[in-house]
This record gives sequence, C-alpha cells and structure tokens, in this order.
Amino acid sequence: MVKNVKYGKIAAVVFLSLLVWVWADLAKTEVLSVPKADLAVAKSVSPNLWVTFDNTRASVSITKLVLKGPTSKINQLKRRLTEGSITLEFLLELEQYAMTAPGQYTLNVLDFLRKSDLVKQLGLSVESCQPLDVKVQVIELVEKTVEIKCIDEARRALKATAIEPAQVKMFVPEDWQGERCVAYVLLNRWEIDQARLAQVEKRPFIELPGDQRKDAAQSVKVSMPLDTLNDYTVTNARLGFSFSANLQGKYLVELTNADAVMGVISIKATAEAKRAYEKMRYHVILEIDDSDKDNSGDEPLRKQLIYNFPPEYLRKDQIMLNQPAVIARFQLIPLPAGGQPTG
Repeated sequence: MVKNVKYGKIAAVVFLSLLVWVWADLAKTEVLSVPKADLAVAKSVSPNLWVTFDNTRASVSITKLVLKGPTSKINQLKRRLTEGSITLEFLLELEQYAMTAPGQYTLNVLDFLRKSDLVKQLGLSVESCQPLDVKVQVIELVEKTVEIKCIDEARRALKATAIEPAQVKMFVPEDWQGERCVAYVLLNRWEIDQARLAQVEKRPFIELPGDQRKDAAQSVKVSMPLDTLNDYTVTNARLGFSFSANLQGKYLVELTNADAVMGVISIKATAEAKRAYEKMRYHVILEIDDSDKDNSGDEPLRKQLIYNFPPEYLRKDQIMLNQPAVIARFQLIPLPAGGQPTG
C-alpha cells in the first residue's frame, strides 16, 4: 500500500531547521580587534580643495578597531585579512558631513565608522576605536599656472628634451609664488627609455605637505634625450675572421701585431651599450678577401679592423669608437687538404 508523502510537512520541517541554524549562527557572536585601519578622504573631493587630518596628514591610522558580529562573518574577515584580499580603508565623503566649505571640522570617528558602508557590507558592527575624533582641515586652493619638471623614482631631476605643454593650470595653495609653482612628471626606468624613442604621455602632479599629491586635469607629453655617452675600455678583445666562400678553410691567418688587434679598445657608449658590446662573440672582425691570397711579397697584408658594435645601439648612436681604428698586419698561410699549414 502506497503511503501519501506529506511534502508540506517536510518543507516546514526543513524551513524551521534552517531558521534554527541561522538563529544559532547569529546568536553566536564574536569580537575581532583589528590592529590597523585607515581613514582617508574620498577621491571625489573637489580639485580646488585640500583636505588634511590633524593639520598635516593625508590619512589617519585607526588603531584598536574592535568589530563585533556573527562568528561566521568574523572568521570570513579574518581569512580575507590574512589573504590580503581586503584592506580596511574608510573614505570620508565631505558632502555627507557638510565639510565642503573651507574651515576646520571635528569628525567623530566612532560614529563615522558605525555608519560606513564598508562595515555594513561586512555584516559587522563597531564596538570601539582609537582615536575617537580627528580634526579635518579644509583649505581652498586657487588656480595658477605651474611649470612642469621631470623626476625619476629616486626623486632626481631629469632633463627632458621637450615637455608639451611646458606649463599647465592647476589648483595650488594661494601662497605659492614664482619658482614654487611647479608640478612634476615622475618617470620610471621603462618610461625613461620609452621617452628616448617617442613621447610619453603622463599627468603631472603637485606635492602638498603631509605627503599629499594632486594630479593635473590634463596630461603632458615628455621626450628624453639619448643616454649620455661615457668613456669606456674593453679589454682582451675577441677577434673573428670573415673569409670569402672561396677562401674558407684554405688559409690560416697569421697576425704580426696581435697585441694591438686583440688589446684594449676605447669606446664612447652608454652603460647599456657597453655591456652589450662586451657580450658580443667577437669585438673586432678582420675581413679576408679573395684578392688577399695573391699577395706574394714578404711584407704583411694591412687591413683596417671592423668593430663589431651591437647594431641596435649603433643605429641609436649610443656607441662609437674613441680611438683610431687599428690596422691589422697579417699573412695568409695556405692549408693543405688535411688542414695543417705547409712549410
């Protein structure tokens, strides 16, 4: 006999079980003390405003931030913090706190954190924090024309071939005058190399006290000069021979001034070009032509060496000889069929 299955009752039991499980999870709470979080101003702040915390700082470290919530949510946050997949950075929107006019304000940090979208998204609540409040200073900037300068990652000045445009308008502190009105374009190593070949487009920025940066509204195009050529020497030069097809394997080259041919080579080059030249299989090459075999006199043959500079650096004028080209003196010794010189 087939029994009627009470699907309604089964569904009710499952639903009640889920409610019990959810209630149990919510009832089991835990607290988490986060050692560090940050409070900063949202990037949506107006370009004519400069905002600092406690008069100088661009951001504030929130210490002893204590969060509370269901164990599952706390464990999830712990895991994400360990993995580095989340950063607790709280952004202050000036409009929400009526701080858009120049002046000094006091922000209740605890109240701010409790209302933050980030805490709500985590499904947690804020129990306590330090500091309890901070001073927010809002300063109005004025638009001025600033000069553009280039720097590298080590903050060293770079001399550009061209910056287009050389000046832009930016919002800066009102007391900035004359040479103080400068914006910077920071180029990394790769960008410097690129700017030697073609223009690199980047947005300049001004630096404000408290390690704050403000970007310009427009980009500029920067060109850099080729690397400065310095004096270098390459020692123990490696010599290669270039035989015509008719002479290949039929003659031995006997140098009479080997010390000069395979001695020291003076060059002007960039550091990178010099390193590339040192890695070449042959530093100098002696070409042996078909007509050279017809020399029957006692005097050795004379021929100017070819300096085997790396083509890519030679094309860019990043390497050149810094001495008179050496004239190789040599004789050709015929080889018998077995490959050994005669005589």
